[in-house]
Amino acid sequence: MKNDLSPAALNRRTFIRQLGLAGLAAPFVTRGLMAQSPNGVLRHASFGAAGMAWSDIRELTGNKFVKLVAVSDVDKNRAVQAQKTFPDLKYYQDWRELLDKESKNIDSVNVSTPDHMHAPIAMSAMQLGKHVYGQKPLSHDIYESRQLTLMARQKKLVTQMGIQIHSADAYRMAVKFVQEGVIGKIKEVHTWSGKKWGDSTPRPDRTDPVPEGLNWDLWLGVCAERPFIGGGYYHPSNWRKRLDFGTGTFGDMGCHIYDPVFKALALTAPISVRSEGPVPTEHNWATNALIHYVFPGTPFTEGKTVNVTWYDGDQRPPRDIRALLEQDRTPDQGSIFIGTKGVMLLPHIAKPQLYPDAQFKDFSYPKLEPVNHWGQFANACLGKGQTSANFDYSGPLTEAVLLGGVATRFPKTNLVWNAAKVQFDNLKEANALVRRTYRKGWEVAGL
Repeated sequence: MKNDLSPAALNRRTFIRQLGLAGLAAPFVTRGLMAQSPNGVLRHASFGAAGMAWSDIRELTGNKFVKLVAVSDVDKNRAVQAQKTFPDLKYYQDWRELLDKESKNIDSVNVSTPDHMHAPIAMSAMQLGKHVYGQKPLSHDIYESRQLTLMARQKKLVTQMGIQIHSADAYRMAVKFVQEGVIGKIKEVHTWSGKKWGDSTPRPDRTDPVPEGLNWDLWLGVCAERPFIGGGYYHPSNWRKRLDFGTGTFGDMGCHIYDPVFKALALTAPISVRSEGPVPTEHNWATNALIHYVFPGTPFTEGKTVNVTWYDGDQRPPRDIRALLEQDRTPDQGSIFIGTKGVMLLPHIAKPQLYPDAQFKDFSYPKLEPVNHWGQFANACLGKGQTSANFDYSGPLTEAVLLGGVATRFPKTNLVWNAAKVQFDNLKEANALVRRTYRKGWEVAGL
């Protein structure tokens, strides 16, 4: 195999040296399953059974070589559909019990739970040698992402983060345009989501009955005990708004929308991050974030650094930036890449658009071969090909996104990030948010 000497690959190696993790730079071969899995079948387990977990289950089992062996969900009611669809499926309410009893019967897992349990489950599975498809964000905290990246590399496991649009034609086309210089060197990027995963109201002061079938203690997992609040306050979906369980709009959508920016520019760890938006409350994320990142320059940027700005909720790029689209065709979610030779608008899950119109009116868009993100993972586990969003890539991506969340706690403060030490160099208080303490009895080795 020839060494990859592309600018993107060389830039990643520089990044790895900066982190002091030189072992990550060398190519490696993941441990295939053809010899250990009977009849070339990938024996799979899902952590989570409904919502995005159900989507992951359906997509993964769409591959005829994938057999779903077991599923775990803290809410028995949410596992009913999976049990009806897969009659031989083994169900566990406690994810730890599944790993204990089924470890010899599974080769891979998907972790599709609320954010706060991504890292504990993924780390435990990888320590047992299981390949992991992990939903975005890879983790709830920055330190967890770093540790998952290192464990995947140490164990030589197949990994993929659930940023399925990473494999979509539109995103891959945008990456291609930037790296081929269609709009020249990139001067700055503005990226946003109109979603509002936040809540400015106080946490209700009440305790509600836990619904039948839900194990609230298991749902809390590594987080501190607290009363159950019904009405959908936490479960099944509003946990994204809560500081201890979700990661706000940037954790949900940032990993998607930042992905083509990160990939196209071959970005590494940011130099600094600064929030100009509102501050989270005691228990909840804020909406309407405005976060400025400064990244080291790359072969695809104009200068020695490049600025990337994130907006969410009602925030949008300034009028002069939107004016570059000629008719302010700003979608609800997307990115604007400003280059030395033109501008590219990348709507979320839509074809990139090039400006000015007159300059690109005769531009011919290429046709790309389709890629199935879930199928790519399953095939790689079976020794066929590689994944494109493995933890070597998606771990640093998640770290960068989560830095924005930390920045919102310290508004109008320029936080200087030291990637090698996994800490901020200029604000001790911010470092307390890089790594959390797990609830007693829920500790996971390596985290």
